[in-house]
Amino acid sequence: MNAQQNISVAVIGCGHWGKNLVRNFSEIGALKAISDPSINVQKRMSENYNVPALSVDEILANDAINAVVIAVPAQLHHEIALKALEANKHVFVEKPITLTIEHANELIDKANEKNKTLMVGHLLQYHPVFLKVKEMVRNGDLGKIRYIYSRRLSTGKIRVHENVLWSFAPHDISMVLALAGQEPEKTVGFASDFLTKNIGDFASVQMSFANGIKAHIETSWLNPFKEQRLVVVGEKAMVEFDDTAIWNEKLKLYNHKAQIVEGEPILEKAEPINIKVEQGEPLRNECEHFLHFCQTGETPFTDGKEALGVLKVLKAGDASGKGWTV
Repeated sequence: MNAQQNISVAVIGCGHWGKNLVRNFSEIGALKAISDPSINVQKRMSENYNVPALSVDEILANDAINAVVIAVPAQLHHEIALKALEANKHVFVEKPITLTIEHANELIDKANEKNKTLMVGHLLQYHPVFLKVKEMVRNGDLGKIRYIYSRRLSTGKIRVHENVLWSFAPHDISMVLALAGQEPEKTVGFASDFLTKNIGDFASVQMSFANGIKAHIETSWLNPFKEQRLVVVGEKAMVEFDDTAIWNEKLKLYNHKAQIVEGEPILEKAEPINIKVEQGEPLRNECEHFLHFCQTGETPFTDGKEALGVLKVLKAGDASGKGWTV
């Protein structure tokens, strides 16, 4: 992508994840300023990347900055993103877009009113391997999609203010919705809290779509090993995206065939085929896409509307997982 030279970015929030965004936008050449509530973090980032450390208000008042990247705690997303849009800035906000559907709709409406890009950090939608999976699904390589499942499991990082569903699942929900091409008709969740009361350490979500696709997502930060796996099962073939594998083995195609012949189930197995995908850093790809969308006015893969769909699933799965019917 080459339409980036006129976009100047300020990153608000330079902590655990924000520092990675600072690094990428600096390497691309778009970083103009940073902001963080920690004086020590501000000083280090300002010195390391040779950009000024400004307050949020100073960033929003600076006409030389036309895009902001927001990597602050989720409860602050709405307030800062809304102010940025009102200040005529393009906005990239980390997931989730907001904590309420009302606030998400407000950001969508404001972005439309101001004719500004609103993009949400559903990172895996910009992963080269997932982009290949999406292409295979769109091209009909797998045939009609039957079901999708995703697992995002690890030991830690354990949180006490956010459950594992909200922490881990937005990426997987985003991928599932992109492959299904629509929002689910029904969402059912299940969760268990072992360490902190009412903070789920394990959570799963099941989705049913009008086009017949079923989907299942599992998340846990109390798993004995790390697993980040997406499987798409079609009537003609199956594909596996294993993000813990080495690059050349991240994407596998299985030409297994299952059918009923004269009333009997017949399964024909095939050896997996490694699908070649050009290697690239997903976060760099995501940052470059944001600049491209700002410059061209094209709709991001993960715009406000897409993020609202993810938020609806999160809220429905969360409520259902606590024992309510959704």
